[in-house]
Amino acid sequence: MTNRLAEAKSLYLRKHAENPIDWWPWCDEALATARAQNKPIFLSIGYSSCHWCTVMEGEAFSDIAIANYMNANYLPIKVDREERPDLDSIYMQALQLMSGQGGWPLNIFLSPEDLVPFYAGTYFPVDPRYGRPGFLQVLETLRRYYDTEKEDLQQRKALIIESLLTSAVMQDATTTELEDHELLRQGWEISTGVITPSQSGNSFPMIPYTELALRGTRFNFESRYDGKQVCTQRGLDLALGGIYDHVGGGFHRYTVDPTWTVPHFEKMLYDNGQIVEYLASLWSTGVEEPAFERAVAGTVLWLKREMTAPEGYFYAAQDADSFTESTAIEPEEGTFYVWSYSELQQLLTPEELRELEQFTVTPNGNFEGRNVLQRRYSGQLSATLETALSKLFTARYGVSSESLETFPPARNNQEAKTANWPGRIPSVTDTKMIVAWNSLMISGLARAAGVFQQPLYLELAARAANFIWENQFVDGRFHRLNYQGEPSVLAQSEDYAFFIKALLDLQASNPEHQQWLEKAIAIQDEFNQFLWSVKLGGYYNTSNDSSQDLIVRERSYADNATPSANGIAIANLVRLSLLTDNLDYLDLAEQGLKAFRSVMHRAPQACPSLFTALDWYRNSTLIRSTTEQINALIPKYLPVVVFTVTSDLPEGSVGLVCQGLKCLAPAESAEDLWQQVRESQVRD
Repeated sequence: MTNRLAEAKSLYLRKHAENPIDWWPWCDEALATARAQNKPIFLSIGYSSCHWCTVMEGEAFSDIAIANYMNANYLPIKVDREERPDLDSIYMQALQLMSGQGGWPLNIFLSPEDLVPFYAGTYFPVDPRYGRPGFLQVLETLRRYYDTEKEDLQQRKALIIESLLTSAVMQDATTTELEDHELLRQGWEISTGVITPSQSGNSFPMIPYTELALRGTRFNFESRYDGKQVCTQRGLDLALGGIYDHVGGGFHRYTVDPTWTVPHFEKMLYDNGQIVEYLASLWSTGVEEPAFERAVAGTVLWLKREMTAPEGYFYAAQDADSFTESTAIEPEEGTFYVWSYSELQQLLTPEELRELEQFTVTPNGNFEGRNVLQRRYSGQLSATLETALSKLFTARYGVSSESLETFPPARNNQEAKTANWPGRIPSVTDTKMIVAWNSLMISGLARAAGVFQQPLYLELAARAANFIWENQFVDGRFHRLNYQGEPSVLAQSEDYAFFIKALLDLQASNPEHQQWLEKAIAIQDEFNQFLWSVKLGGYYNTSNDSSQDLIVRERSYADNATPSANGIAIANLVRLSLLTDNLDYLDLAEQGLKAFRSVMHRAPQACPSLFTALDWYRNSTLIRSTTEQINALIPKYLPVVVFTVTSDLPEGSVGLVCQGLKCLAPAESAEDLWQQVRESQVRD
């Protein structure tokens, strides 16, 4: 017996289709039914590769007693946060207001008449443990509260909605104003501190912070940090650490330790796109560490082999868990990726095993008796080590890397257990196409193509961009998702912002091809029409014709695992103004920065991408030159530069450098051009 979610397109929702809970998707009918029956709404938000979401699905959401009480007393709604990041953002903020922390699964209780939350939590066990109450006890207590404490309920909701509305408007009485240069310095220093190695806690890539830290290294900021050293160390941690899959390529989401050793094993497209772009940029600053190039190349091969649909777009994620054998009841975390010492002894020669101990390989292992591979040293791997890693690839996939062009995805647990895999049973892949995440990968590929001069990278990026352009419009409107050829859900601010950036990055990698710029302009027009806030400045998360089911209309400015949409969008506007000579874009960028300036003063640790946008606004540089001259500049680290190919140059010159709204004297040689570009990047 299945519930309504059996018909859902989302893999995450379908995972709950056999729960005894009478789940609804988020829709007008569900909300109307809750109001008609005067049932509080139990809203549960998660995503397919979320470990504790999976745990709760198999425990509390599969419990008959809990389901019976839930169905009788609540209207239960399931939401995939990757489908509706707008809902997730609002209710995650509510959870943080109530508890001081966030996370997934996000479980929140709403009044049906106004959708305002009155209680929220994350993982609830079936029975009390881990210092958490049992879920049935929570449900009973909250239903009793909802029925009997109406006055307190209204006061509680009023406080929450007031906080959410205040946050959404972001009006602030800040009087302290810093000059742009000092504000940028403070933002850079805080971001550099955020990514400075720590001795405790989990280790996350945090690429929006690393990106700002890296771009700030071109200034001579006075600071207690050595920015270049900190940025290089972050690159080494990523490329050498267990967060990188040294056998199959691709980056896991984070590590559960401060030493970058044992990852939480899911692989998210958005992380991989950002990390590829960062490592390419770090290389272009002159830190030409071989491990960076190897990690980028391996990630692109993984992307091409396992994460690219036949149509050219990229899949969303791969789970952390996989089955040890087809008869196993539950998957285990990391099984696809880790190695027992006895396996290594069987697969490798004594010499290969000795060399493999340049990784963190021991008889006792570093993860539940098995080994996660983490490199101890930087530099080029020896031929013996590369041979050893190739043997491990063959053992994992059942075929050599040279002969494995495409590794088909397991789309659900049943498919994973029943397919005839020649090697290990792989993790489930969420095959939906998300515009925002594809765009981050396109940007990473475009940058890496320019830095490493790899045509394959650009080819993959262009195919994905063309798929989005050709398939994600319905009745003239841009859409966020694609499920096996079917576009779905109107695009949100991150989809617009990240895709425009991706198109501009493709343009930057090949400035002669104007079609990418033309597409970016067209998407920007729609973005401005439906999501720009004329009153407040900046972009709303959702369009003005698809916000009816939201209790507040947010303009996200904070960076999380992905950059903030407004930070990227404002930088895009500056780039567009340079490339088109249309100062309307620059006016919007100025209004956007003004809208968020109080946040940048008050909470600079929350919004590194807004500081990146400020850097673009303050230091933007346009280079007009020939294809030959521009191609020589593309691999260099020029974080606030755009290129325009032209043959119409003053006689005797090789290029023009324009700083914002003024141009320098024509450069008469390649050396002169390079000197002007370098000085333009660090002007006060």
